[in-house]
Amino acid sequence: MDTDQLIRTLAADNAHRAPRVGALLTMGLLVAAPLSILIFATFLGVRPDVMTAMHNPFFDMKFAVTLSLAIPAIIVSLHLSRPEALMRGWGWLLLLPVGLLAVAIGSEAMMAPAMPMTMRLVGKNSRACLSAIPAMSLPLLAGALFGLRHGAPSRPALAGALAGLLSAGLAATLYASHCTDDSPLFVATWYTIATAIVTAIGAAVGSRVLRY
Repeated sequence: MDTDQLIRTLAADNAHRAPRVGALLTMGLLVAAPLSILIFATFLGVRPDVMTAMHNPFFDMKFAVTLSLAIPAIIVSLHLSRPEALMRGWGWLLLLPVGLLAVAIGSEAMMAPAMPMTMRLVGKNSRACLSAIPAMSLPLLAGALFGLRHGAPSRPALAGALAGLLSAGLAATLYASHCTDDSPLFVATWYTIATAIVTAIGAAVGSRVLRY
């Protein structure tokens, strides 16, 4: 095989790598999702006043924030599954939930406070948040790592961290339907800490299992 033919072969293989990884990532998440949902249904469940809560824009905001984390993290993780891929030009996608939270916190600050700031910050479910989101994330993280393992990320720890981000974002979307703390301050604090825990786990595990 001459050099030109080798280059064409490698390019063709690389062109088909991302869709294959994407399909396996989707399959891994779909297989893991029932276990996360089972954990949610067994230990948490949807909040009893969910129909009323849906009229609260800050309740809806929680889902916008969690999905704006999960979806970009999926996109960026697939991008980084290729060995030549760089983070440059893609990181801004991960700032979308930060921007949404900043707008929501500013909006809440301009409203007449319904409760003291300390109560809005600490809420009633901080401990549940810190345990439930990581617990529901772990099956999803395993599924995400399974899918990304079929790629060739040049920075396995970073790819693992992104797997943690997308898993935490999906788990937090589930948890948001249970959590009765709707303040953006609560979400910015406790959801972020829980997400950071899962991201750290993803980076630690990814640095080993995604190495090639």
